[in-house]
Amino acid sequence: MATREEKMEAFGHLLDIMDELREKCPWDRKQTNESLRSNTIEETYELCEAIMQGDNANIKKELGDILLHIVFYAKIGEEKGAYDIKDICDALCNKLIYRHPHVFGDEQADTAGKVEQSWEQLKLKEKGGNKTVLEGVPASLPAIVKAHRIQDKARNVGFDWQERAQVWDKVSEEFNELKTEINRMDADKMEAEFGDLFFSLINAARLFKINPDNALERTNQKFIRRFNFVEAEILKSGKSWKEMTLEEMDQYWNEAKIRGL
Repeated sequence: MATREEKMEAFGHLLDIMDELREKCPWDRKQTNESLRSNTIEETYELCEAIMQGDNANIKKELGDILLHIVFYAKIGEEKGAYDIKDICDALCNKLIYRHPHVFGDEQADTAGKVEQSWEQLKLKEKGGNKTVLEGVPASLPAIVKAHRIQDKARNVGFDWQERAQVWDKVSEEFNELKTEINRMDADKMEAEFGDLFFSLINAARLFKINPDNALERTNQKFIRRFNFVEAEILKSGKSWKEMTLEEMDQYWNEAKIRGL
């Protein structure tokens, strides 16, 4: 691994390259915060995919792409006279020190849970920080991630089940309410109850230390592998999807499961 000096030299080299690109490259010169935004979102999802796959080579690559975007935004801010990379680093360092009084101060926090509870209280006290507990949850987050974050923030101020097993009663209650609305075929209420059921399941995942977004993505990938296997076997058989019975498809699906796909 690189030394501290080598790391700082590499970061300085990146800043020099960005300065030159911004000056000499027509594409880089025309970029704005707004034009970069969608690319930043895409790069973040690509990093998440590499993490889910445990692909260290791609994680390194995607982290580099995200770092490029951070440096790019910092350069644009510098040109506007609004902020530069030093301002960003200073603000981050100050926030980290403030939010870790158990490391840089006299407070005690011997578990990750206690640290998270402390964070929410400190955020509410920060100058320019969150004025309400849920204010810091971005509106644009994907729904599953948002639900998990909302529940986590509520937990950090003590709004949570006394015993985590109690959540299953809530899941059962929401499932029964959903079935009632399905029997009535009220589209609006069915959607609302589906949402309530999802929310309670995400709550259960949180309480049992399961990341619901990761869990769902694992199932997505598993379905893709098995479905691709079924499709490949159908092609080998010389038939089309329309010529296959559901029972035949199930046989291929079960074979995929046996193979551990």
